[in-house]
Amino acid sequence: MTFRNTRMTTIRNWPLFVLMLLLSPFAAGQGQPRSLVEKLGYSPGTRLLIVHADDLGFSHSVDAASIRALESGEVNSASVMVPCPWFPEMADFAKNHPDADLGLHLTLTSERVFYRWGPVASKDKVASLLDSNGYFRQDWTESTVVNPAEVEIELRAQIERAQSMGLRPTHLDSHQFRLLENGKDLFQVFLKVAREYKLPALIPRNWFADHPYLQPEVRPDDIVIDQVVTIMPEVTPDRWAEFYENALKSLPPGVTELVIHPGFDNDELEAMTRERATWGAAWRQRDYDYFSSARFREILRQQNIKLVNWRDLQRAAGSHHSPH
Repeated sequence: MTFRNTRMTTIRNWPLFVLMLLLSPFAAGQGQPRSLVEKLGYSPGTRLLIVHADDLGFSHSVDAASIRALESGEVNSASVMVPCPWFPEMADFAKNHPDADLGLHLTLTSERVFYRWGPVASKDKVASLLDSNGYFRQDWTESTVVNPAEVEIELRAQIERAQSMGLRPTHLDSHQFRLLENGKDLFQVFLKVAREYKLPALIPRNWFADHPYLQPEVRPDDIVIDQVVTIMPEVTPDRWAEFYENALKSLPPGVTELVIHPGFDNDELEAMTRERATWGAAWRQRDYDYFSSARFREILRQQNIKLVNWRDLQRAAGSHHSPH
């Protein structure tokens, strides 16, 4: 399959975006008598939040910051990149913290310049995912051709490795949102694998309009959250806290996942990400600082925002979704 590169542009114009959600917080199409919020035991107008740390396994710095944030309680969910070199550290953490809400950040790209990773599956079985040096590609462009059958092989290999090393994932999501944003074929593979392993997949309702192939593939027993919010490169460092505070204060009713990227700005992470600042060492330190701050906890209290995680969503959905 060929496709355009459609990296996420969530919240470029977030006030208008939030207004649209407020006008239509529960889109039709799921055929369920009760909303997900109600299934979680809350009244329909409640604002529920998953504070979700991405990219665990990327580096020791990311692992250390994310673990500290998880242990603080305000960051209450995370997902792990199985192909990355520091995955074993998170697998060990998972074995020793079986109640931690850890999913798999299914990974098909290796976007940095000097720090690279490749597939879990045998390279000869996933050739369409690789560059000339055998790493995952740094990016997918309009001319990139990816074989969905090979994507499925790699996704299964990542899940099987995680489970074999003691990590029992609570959910699945997608690094750089490739499995949601790059066409129907890959989204179908994502759902197929998630359903077979009985794991909920990240499916945000607020993406249905921009990606019309998503909603028709969703079944009534799939878990669909209301929106995903993440900070993007156009937000300057001096407006970091302002962005998050505005997003929290404008949070609509429903279930929102706030995707963040904690890390410590140290020599290791600076070396790994030095070619560009986006999602680099300073970026990740800013995320860690904000979400471990007293100010963040105070806004949650002031706004009466309730924290939930993917284990809660599993229980609300019933036995169909349960970790192996």
